[in-house]
Amino acid sequence: MRLQLGPILVAIVALAVIASWHDAFDQLTWWLEAWWVLAGLLAVVVISQKHRITPLLQVLLALHAIVLLAGAHWTYESVPLGEWWRGWFGFQRNHYDRLGHFMQGFTPAIMIRELLRRTSPLGPRGWLPVLCVACALAFSAFFEMIEWGTSVALGHSADAFLGSQGDPWDAQWDMLYCLIGALISIVAFSVVTNIHERELAPMLPHHQAR
Repeated sequence: MRLQLGPILVAIVALAVIASWHDAFDQLTWWLEAWWVLAGLLAVVVISQKHRITPLLQVLLALHAIVLLAGAHWTYESVPLGEWWRGWFGFQRNHYDRLGHFMQGFTPAIMIRELLRRTSPLGPRGWLPVLCVACALAFSAFFEMIEWGTSVALGHSADAFLGSQGDPWDAQWDMLYCLIGALISIVAFSVVTNIHERELAPMLPHHQAR
C-alpha cells in the first residue's frame, strides 16, 4: 500500500514539538515561538480533511516547523547550527534567526500562491508572483510588530523572543531575508521548475488549469 506523505509529515512535526518542548531553555520563549507551529499543525490536519494540499507545500510547512521548533527549544541566539556558522565564518552573532526569517518568506510564498490559485481567477503568471512575494513580506512586517509589542508588554522576559542580539537593524535584516526567501521560492518552484503548478493542476477547476 502506498504511504501517504501528509500523515508522515504530521507525525514528524508532532514528534519535533515534543522534542522541542522537552528541557527547553525557557518555557515562555518556547510558547511564544512554538504556538505558530501548534496552530499550523492543527490547521493542516483540519484543512486536509476536506482539501488536498500539494506535496511541495506539505514538505515546506514541515521544514519551516522544524526550523521554528529548534529556535523555540534553544532560543534563536543559541541554536547550535548558528553557533557553528559563527565559528566557521567568523560571524559576530548567531545568525540562525536569519534562517528562520528566510523560511518566513520561502514557505508562505508558496502557501499564498496555492491559496490564490485555488480561490481566485489569477493565472500562474502576471500579478500572481508579485502578490505572493508582497503578502509574504507584509506578514514579515506584521510579525516584527508582534515582536515589538510583545517585548514592550513583557519587558526583559521577552528578550529571547525579540532576538535582536543588540543589532539596531535586526528588524530590517529580518524583512530582507524574508523577501529573499520569498523570491527564491517563487522563482524556484513556479518559474524555473514549475513543480508547484504541476502539483496544483489536478486540484484546480478545468478553466483555471493552464
